[in-house]
Amino acid sequence: MPTDEPAPQKPDSFAALRYKDFRSYIGMRFFFTFAYQMQTTVLGFYIYQLTHSKIAIAFIGLAEAIPAVGIALYGGYIADKYEKRKMLLIIFAGVFVAALAMFTVTLDDLRPYIHHTWILPVLYAMIFCNGLARAFYGPATFVIYAHSIPKELYPNGSTWSSSSWQVASILGPLTGGAIYGFAGHLIPGLSGMTATFIVILAFMLVALVLVYRLRKFPPVFVPKENIWKSLKEGLDFVFTNKIMFYAMSLDLFSVFFGGVVALLPVFALDILKVGPEGLGIMRMATSLGAALTMITMVRFSPMNRPWRNLLIAVAGFGLSIICFGLSRVFYLSLVFLFMQGAFDSVSVIIRGTLMQLLTPDHMRGRVSAVNSMFIGSSNEIGDFESGMAAKLMGTIPAVIFGGSMTLLIVTITFLKTKKLIPLSLTEIHAPEADKVVD
Repeated sequence: MPTDEPAPQKPDSFAALRYKDFRSYIGMRFFFTFAYQMQTTVLGFYIYQLTHSKIAIAFIGLAEAIPAVGIALYGGYIADKYEKRKMLLIIFAGVFVAALAMFTVTLDDLRPYIHHTWILPVLYAMIFCNGLARAFYGPATFVIYAHSIPKELYPNGSTWSSSSWQVASILGPLTGGAIYGFAGHLIPGLSGMTATFIVILAFMLVALVLVYRLRKFPPVFVPKENIWKSLKEGLDFVFTNKIMFYAMSLDLFSVFFGGVVALLPVFALDILKVGPEGLGIMRMATSLGAALTMITMVRFSPMNRPWRNLLIAVAGFGLSIICFGLSRVFYLSLVFLFMQGAFDSVSVIIRGTLMQLLTPDHMRGRVSAVNSMFIGSSNEIGDFESGMAAKLMGTIPAVIFGGSMTLLIVTITFLKTKKLIPLSLTEIHAPEADKVVD
């Protein structure tokens, strides 16, 4: 029989991209991430090549994590109080100046004028400055994302946002490793480090232009209480929301123990013996797995049973790390790094969507700051842990230990949150859902 009911419409996979500010946000994030991933890749290799010290690698993460964690709450407070576009312009300008300083100190032509004992301190100082910038960058971009698209498009926007980050994370390390390894052969007299930083600076300038194209994002809520009371309110909100707390904790400890990125220069030079080009490919493999998975998730969302899928993804992340540590074949190692990125991307999408949905507008800056303390700097703190563990235990045992600890953390979280596993996204978002957590 004929019916007057309209035919169901297919979901619009490009819905978030139809908003101008969101497109500028995505472009800015892509070019900045591309440049930053290139910089991280070549700095790790350059410092390890210079020192052959795992402790030196560990201090790269620590130099960035200390300021990023130390003033993260203040960064969130500022993001709630001030206009976000202006904040990003200042942040990006500062990161550009830090990259320019690193470019200068590593120039071969200036080597006669810069004592070799100054190179490492200057690099660590600029990494520290990047950590300061990150304390403000995360809360500012979190607020811009939230107000660039309607709330009902957050899952779609989160997928596109994470995908742009992952695609840049594929191209950045691959490009950085290739330029670092081949520039000297293609252009005589030009070092790989110099050529790489020229590209980094160019991409940072593009990101700065895209920030300028954003509209202004004035504060939605200006805290009237003193800063300490305001920051305590943000902390209290996260720690009393059990779903958010467990999601952040799961990500924090899995990345803290399970990260292997800091040790990739050791694998590239000493274990797999594939050089800077191989390092770029290894860094790319993780991001390629993440990006392809996120593109798939645009069509097949993991949000039907988000908590179940989150636990499965983090468990897969831990197993991939253990397998990578046991592998001695370069191409097999790439497969495990690909799987690590794929599982991690599922976790990022789910946690990002839950955070956006559970956070009220007037607390987005401060909640994002708490998230930065838990998650944003866990990679760098994890890098420090990995470097110290490799020094004390050996590189391979340190990687296997990290993957095993990740599996233990998933098991503990599963036992604490079993009642969330069958719930849909709508049910988890409901106010009473928080009460079912043990």
